[in-house]
Amino acid sequence: MNAEEARQVDATLRRLGIPGVVAPEDPEHAAGKWRVYDSPDPVTRKDITSDVLAAFVAKFREANPEPPGKPRSGPTRGFIVPPNEG
Repeated sequence: MNAEEARQVDATLRRLGIPGVVAPEDPEHAAGKWRVYDSPDPVTRKDITSDVLAAFVAKFREANPEPPGKPRSGPTRGFIVPPNEG
């Protein structure tokens, strides 16, 4: 991800309460690729991007356990409104 995408990811993680520090892979080159780490220290940090992605998916699966577009079984109720022929 780039710096703008990283800013959006950071804001989303904070809103969802998912821990992680979004930072550039190379601290000297902010225009390069960014990842999610467990700490801000470039010397000791560990890349947790894949773990954060899994936590993100789990949060949304909790909110809506049904996969999108899954057909419902059984009849569907609704209304038919005839055209106004005046």
